[in-house]
Amino acid sequence: MEIAQLLTNIVNTKFDIQFTGLSLNASKIQPGDIFVALQGSKSHGADYADQAIDRGCVAILVDAKNLECNVPTIRIDNLSDHLPTLAKTYYSDATKVELIGVTGTNGKTSVAHFISQLLNKLGTNTGLIGTLGIDKNSQQSSNTTPDILTLYRALNEYYQHDIKTAVLEVSSHALAQNRIEGLNITQAVFTNFSQDHLDYHHSLEMYKSEKIKLFQLDSLKSVVLNVDDASFKDFDIASKDVEKFNYSIDDFDDIKISEYGFITHLNGFVFEVPFLGEFNLMNVLTAYNTLKALGFKDEQVIPLLHQLSPPPGRMQKNAQQLIWIDYAHTPDAIEKAIITLQDHYPEHKIRVIFGCGGNRDKDKRAKMGKITSKLADTIILTNDNPRDENPQAIIDDILSGIDDSYEVIITENRQTAIENAVITLGEDECLLIAGKGHETTQIFNHETIESNDNDMVLAAIIEAARLKKIKNKQR
Repeated sequence: MEIAQLLTNIVNTKFDIQFTGLSLNASKIQPGDIFVALQGSKSHGADYADQAIDRGCVAILVDAKNLECNVPTIRIDNLSDHLPTLAKTYYSDATKVELIGVTGTNGKTSVAHFISQLLNKLGTNTGLIGTLGIDKNSQQSSNTTPDILTLYRALNEYYQHDIKTAVLEVSSHALAQNRIEGLNITQAVFTNFSQDHLDYHHSLEMYKSEKIKLFQLDSLKSVVLNVDDASFKDFDIASKDVEKFNYSIDDFDDIKISEYGFITHLNGFVFEVPFLGEFNLMNVLTAYNTLKALGFKDEQVIPLLHQLSPPPGRMQKNAQQLIWIDYAHTPDAIEKAIITLQDHYPEHKIRVIFGCGGNRDKDKRAKMGKITSKLADTIILTNDNPRDENPQAIIDDILSGIDDSYEVIITENRQTAIENAVITLGEDECLLIAGKGHETTQIFNHETIESNDNDMVLAAIIEAARLKKIKNKQR
C-alpha cells in the first residue's frame, strides 16, 4: 500500500500531498517533510508547528488539536499507534537491513563500535546507530536509540546506499516505546544489567523486563549472552529458542595486565587488548562472539581484535597525562572505572570528578557517592546536566551516601572543577572525569551550553604548562 493511500484510509479523506519524508522532531525537519506532531515530548507536538514550518515542512499530522497555519494539517486520533505502519510503509527498504541489536546497562556503545569495526575490516559495509549518533550521515541523536521515524529513515538510506547490515544500540526506552517495531533484528546481544533509568521504569524488574523484549523477537537467528552477569539466567530463559552464544571472562586462557591494556590468550591466539579495564575485555569478548554468531571463524576475527579502537569518551586517555574521560554514570560503571585505574596504577592515588544528571534516577546518586568514597582518594563533585533540578540538591543527594568524615571538594562549575583538578594533579595521581564522556553540551533548565570534557582537559593542561613556566622563571 502506498503512503498516500494509507493516510487516505486513516483520515477517511483523500490525501494527495507530495512530500519527501516523515519526522517527529521539528528541529530535524528537512524541506519537503511532513511533521508528525505527537504531544508531550521535546520538539514534538503542535507547539513546535511554527518551527517545523520554518524548516520547510509541507504538512502536519497532529493528534491533539487542529491547527491554523499555512500548511495543511490533518487530525489523526491515536496518532502514535499509527507510527510503525507509517514508518514501514514509507521507508519500506528499512526492513531489508539486517540488524544486530545490542542492549545492556553499560557497554552498549563500545560493543556496538567494536562489532561495526570488525565487520568493516572483514569487508561487510556496516552501519552504526547509537548513543554517538548515526554514523554514515553524521546525524546526531538525542537518544541512544532514535525515534521510530528517524530510525526507519536512516535504515532506508542505508539500504539505498548498499549497506545491508547495521549495528543498533537498543535502549530500554526504545523497547518500552516500540521504536524498533517491525525491524529485521536478527542478532540480539546482552552486555550486562545493573541499576539505571529507575526514574522511567520505577523498578529494576520493570527495567529488566523491557531489556528482555529484545531477546523475544520473532526475527532473531541467534543471541549472545554474558554468562558472568547476575541476570544471565533471566535473559537466557526468556530468549527465543534460537542458537545461543554464551561468553565469560574465563574464555580467556590467560590474562596479564600490560601498560596499555592486557596481554591475552584466546583459543590458541596471543594478542594485546589495547584498553584498560576488565569490562573492556568483556566488551571485546562480546563483539568476538557476535562475529562468531554471524558465521565468522576464529582465524578471521581474533587477529583483528588488537586493532580495535574505543569510541570517544569511553576510558579515553589523555596522551600527555594520567587523565581519563569516561561516560560512567551508573553505580556499576563508576565502580568498574575506578577499580580499573587501581589495577593498572596500583602505586597511584585516584582522583574522581563526577556528578549526576537532573530529572533522572535519583536513587543511584547516594549509591554512586558511597561507592566512589570507598574507592577513590579524592572526590570532586560537580554538575552533570542538572536540567530542571537545583544543582546543589543533586550534590546533596550524592553526599547523603558519603560518610561525613570523608572530605569532598564541591565545585558546581564543571569547567572550573576540571581545570583545578588538572592543574593541581600530582605526579602520583590518576584523574577520572566521569559521567559525560563524549557529550559536547550541558543542560541547565531551559539553557544548553557548550561543554566538552576533553576540550576542558586540553585547555587546563596548556594552562598548567603556562603556570609551571612562570613559576620556573620566578625561581
